[in-house]
Amino acid sequence: MNETVPNNKKLILFDGVCNLCNAAIQYIIKHDTQNQFLFAPLQGETAKTIIDEFDVDTEKIDSILLYSKDKGLSMKSTAALQISKHLGFPRNVMSIFLIVPAFIRNWVYDYIAKNRYQWFGKKENCMIPTPELKAKFLD
Repeated sequence: MNETVPNNKKLILFDGVCNLCNAAIQYIIKHDTQNQFLFAPLQGETAKTIIDEFDVDTEKIDSILLYSKDKGLSMKSTAALQISKHLGFPRNVMSIFLIVPAFIRNWVYDYIAKNRYQWFGKKENCMIPTPELKAKFLD
């Protein structure tokens, strides 16, 4: 198991060069009033360790992942909805969509993920957190 994530935290792995992903991370940070989340880019060593541990095919999964020691790894729409569940009202209401079968949710999710660079752009490098936020980010 990954030792870099404390038991009381959830780790969000995200595409560090994706503008949409970076905006989502900024939104989560703003609404994470319980300080539950840590973050790491998919391009970093922390993500590589978890991806290897769970044998994730990065050719098929290049989007948001949610890791916690007690729940393991969630991917795609399940990860996004699980995150929303912890962000307080009204964002937590989005978790109602977990009742929709994953193959339907992931079809929509994959369509957005496939087009995210074209629609929202891409950075040359991963986001560098401000000094205040540095403690929330793992490499």
